[in-house]
Amino acid sequence: MKFEKTFGDTLRKLREDKQLTLREVASELGIDTSMLGKIEKNSRKPTKNLIEKISMIYNVSSKVLTIAFLSDAVVYQVLDEEVAEEVLKVAEKKVKYLKTRNLLEK
Repeated sequence: MKFEKTFGDTLRKLREDKQLTLREVASELGIDTSMLGKIEKNSRKPTKNLIEKISMIYNVSSKVLTIAFLSDAVVYQVLDEEVAEEVLKVAEKKVKYLKTRNLLEK
């Protein structure tokens, strides 16, 4: 799955590919249609539990959807910064460092 689009765009595409309406998916998720619409428009954030349910409906990995969601959060945090791309490169190195350090401490 490609991650160039937003989390909401990804969900909308998955829903449309299955030819499901907002109402049908919202009903399966146990949420109202307007909430799902807001998630697809990136104006509302889903919970981890909701991401799990969404992954089951669309038969995609919850890991894939979590990556799409979290990557949006990171991008929106640095998007307006002049050095956004550099920040992301440094952040990637820091993640690797901290994971290694945490493994060594265990």
